[in-house]
Amino acid sequence: MKWTDEQKTAIDSRGKNLLVSAAAGSGKTAVLVERIIETVINEKVNLDRLLVVTFTNAAAGSMKEKIQAKISEALYNRDSHYTFLRKQMHLIHKSHIS
Repeated sequence: MKWTDEQKTAIDSRGKNLLVSAAAGSGKTAVLVERIIETVINEKVNLDRLLVVTFTNAAAGSMKEKIQAKISEALYNRDSHYTFLRKQMHLIHKSHIS
């Protein structure tokens, strides 16, 4: 996916809390999912160590499904961090995404 400069900044920003606020359909969920995936895979942060808050339970459920799909994709592609990613598949159910 091609990200806007603002979206890329939200994905790559580290070392501080982050609030993503934008209009409906602007890609907030996609940006947050990408940020979470990069944090988990590149920085080896367990999913249950993150706190992700979104506006609705439906959005939180959608986000969990998308994160799980991205981790599954990395597992399917035989990512070098297979054991770590398998652990994340189990932790998605304990994650603090609401």
